[in-house]
Amino acid sequence: MRQHFKFLTLIFIISLYSCSDNSKSKDFTVNDINIIPKPAELTLNKGSFIIDENTKIIAHDSLKNIANILTDKLKSSSNIELDFSERSESNFIEFVVKEDLENEAYELSVTDKKVIVTANSLGGFLYGVQSILQLLPAEIYGTDTNGDLILPTIEIKDKPRFRHRGLMLDLSRHFFPKEYILKTIDRLAMHKMNVLHLHLVDDQGWRMEIKKYSKLTEVSAWRVDQEEKPWSARDKNDPKEKGTYGGFLTQKELKEIVAYAAQNNIDVIPEIEMPAHVTSVMAAYPELTCHGNPVAVPSGSVWPITDIYCAGKEASFEFLENVLLEVMEVFPSKYIHIGGDEATKTNWEKCPDCQRRMKTEGLKDVHELQSYFVKRMEKFINSKGKKLIGWDEILEGGLAPEATVMSWRGFKGGEEAAKQGHDVIMSPGGYCYFDHYQGPQNEEPIAQGGFLPLSKVYQFNPIVEGMSEKEAKHILGGQANLWAEHIPTTSHSEYMIFPRLAALSETLWSPIKLRDWNDFSKRIKTQFLRYEVLAINYAKSAYIVTSNMEIDLDKKSINLTLQNEFPKSDIRYVLGDVKLGEKAIPYVNPIEISESTVVKASLFENDKPIGKAFIDTIKFHNGVAKVVDYEIPYNDRYKGSGSSTLVNTLRGTKNFHDGQWQAWLNENMEVVINLDEPTSVSKVTVGALESQGPSIYFPTKIEVFVSDDGENFNSVGNLVRPYANNAGSELKDFIIKFGKQETKFIKVIATNLKKAPSGGGVFLFIDEILVE
Repeated sequence: MRQHFKFLTLIFIISLYSCSDNSKSKDFTVNDINIIPKPAELTLNKGSFIIDENTKIIAHDSLKNIANILTDKLKSSSNIELDFSERSESNFIEFVVKEDLENEAYELSVTDKKVIVTANSLGGFLYGVQSILQLLPAEIYGTDTNGDLILPTIEIKDKPRFRHRGLMLDLSRHFFPKEYILKTIDRLAMHKMNVLHLHLVDDQGWRMEIKKYSKLTEVSAWRVDQEEKPWSARDKNDPKEKGTYGGFLTQKELKEIVAYAAQNNIDVIPEIEMPAHVTSVMAAYPELTCHGNPVAVPSGSVWPITDIYCAGKEASFEFLENVLLEVMEVFPSKYIHIGGDEATKTNWEKCPDCQRRMKTEGLKDVHELQSYFVKRMEKFINSKGKKLIGWDEILEGGLAPEATVMSWRGFKGGEEAAKQGHDVIMSPGGYCYFDHYQGPQNEEPIAQGGFLPLSKVYQFNPIVEGMSEKEAKHILGGQANLWAEHIPTTSHSEYMIFPRLAALSETLWSPIKLRDWNDFSKRIKTQFLRYEVLAINYAKSAYIVTSNMEIDLDKKSINLTLQNEFPKSDIRYVLGDVKLGEKAIPYVNPIEISESTVVKASLFENDKPIGKAFIDTIKFHNGVAKVVDYEIPYNDRYKGSGSSTLVNTLRGTKNFHDGQWQAWLNENMEVVINLDEPTSVSKVTVGALESQGPSIYFPTKIEVFVSDDGENFNSVGNLVRPYANNAGSELKDFIIKFGKQETKFIKVIATNLKKAPSGGGVFLFIDEILVE
């Protein structure tokens, strides 16, 4: 009887233990799996694996370093310290080498008893760990994971579609320190990206210590501080004025970056520009130009780029070879990027040394001279066991034999290079230039221009339709480029990279047959949570509600449509003085508006507005749909929607290509609005845009006139606004108030600045004249 009691007691205890253990177990659904980039093959099973303090790690020899990436993350986030073990029957995570797996491929098997990560390379194991982390709650990336660490039972077989999956950081236009670059490496690894391309040289700054040429960091790394001015409207510097804005990375710092990147399966490719984009070099060593005259490190835009290496002087090649020898000591990458783009060769055409070189080498023009330059540098780079990468301009005049082309001017250069049998990295501006706007310009920090939303990045495919199988094999992959002319801070840099890097990572990693924007839109929301835990300043532009408006001038009504990037979004709106809340109306069909009102809209989740609200004021004023006579015609490049543009109630945005603007180049705007009948008027508002970079300036004066007959006008009010420096892009309504007038005709003259402070012409942009 006593033995029977003991047996029952044991069964009871085991039962209690099993119930307690099973209480943490759960079954997952497909909606719980939010790995980015999407794995090539994934099978979800019932059940789960629980990571707790009793979980063991099995990893032999060098695999322990990889296993520590996971154990360190678990310790920092959940305070769970896992021990290593030689073997275990259950509740373990094991790392296993499988020789026949492709490089960077991995397999992840999770049952209720064990987790097995299988790979044959550092990259494969790292990516297996990244997938484990993304199967856990987003809090795993922080320092306070309160919940249980439960993995779904799952089988994953995964490998990358392309072997080059990169991001370029421009350190020249604005300098970013080592600490930010190390953070960026962590985030690249999180997205299974494997290349960091550092743009170390450009006209505006040299960013690498070169011991043989100390002036590169004493002079070339610094420019005169003109950060308060627009990039494209900065003054030309005096070569004698000392620069104070900039910085550089020491060779010691760069070696630390390279070593840290290697631990994360990331290759760091240095870019040392030649023959152009090197005005900063010429500020220190003017003897390397064709003319030898002193130049300054520019503080902003340079165009055309004429101060380039003299291709006729042996000193140019000696300098570059010495520089590259030090670069190669720091960067073990098999690739050296030499730029090769946007060289204006006017100095070569008249330089005696260059002409002598052309004659000696039998070169028919300066394009072939550039080809000679690139081929000679490639021969040197190849002699050191390295390979050359250049922008697609290196195709001009004949491509160097072993060169790899990075195609940025669309896909065409990459296609041509692949046909010639050269390796290609696709980086077309329309899909991969992360310095472009990703949301409405009115809502975004200043960017280079262009529009590249998250959804368009997701459409990127490095393989061009119509390529042969042989040509497609030359496409190594793709890369995002973040040019930093308008990106002065690391916070701004993060904003431009994320979340677009997530979309790019999936286009370069996952099989194209799995490409599904609806599915990605669901998973990216979990990625946003991870970014928040990591304190990444990611852009929420995809949430922003945007509008399209069409006006019926006959009915004097507007049809307003609302949308954002995510499919089946719950967009709600209100009209007038109503708060966005419970009374918001679900948006289904275009909204017809026929009177002045304020429209407010937002994306809703769980019946609450999220993201930035869309707010627009629509005014039906006395001038709507009236005839406008243009005393001075508008510019043919910016016609708006024609003669009704200034009186159609539709307002322009900071994107001056949006079709709502009319512009005058170096001329005043002078228009007459025919109100048809005597109308009481006491205020005229003129909407204008200023963006001094592309030479768009506010008017310096606006004057309003009235007339009963359209011939004899009397001035009733004016506004004077002297030129003021403005580094940003700004929309402004200029309001001219006056005593009430009964009038049939309104004349408005807006005075053009006519000449920019830095020289050159001036555009005057107007979107609406409101008559009230």
